[in-house]
Amino acid sequence: MKQEELDKTFEEAVIAVNAHVDPFPADILLKLYAYFKKATDNRDSPGSKKPLINAFKTNALFQAQDISHNEAKRNYIETAHTYFLDIDQHKTL
Repeated sequence: MKQEELDKTFEEAVIAVNAHVDPFPADILLKLYAYFKKATDNRDSPGSKKPLINAFKTNALFQAQDISHNEAKRNYIETAHTYFLDIDQHKTL
């Protein structure tokens, strides 16, 4: 996938995730959080008022620390795509 296509697909995935109204499972949400922060080179510390949430976010960021920005974009896209496919499959059951 070329850079321009990757960037566009990433942006579309971010829009789809942000538009989703139902809550995400915590493990999926943490993955999306870490991949998004890595993909966008956002180095701000987690800003929750709850220390436990900050700990989970920090752990997710630690797990994604060694991947490139483009790999983080691909992982974000794949995680979102897989989650939405799983939701659609459960709706048809």
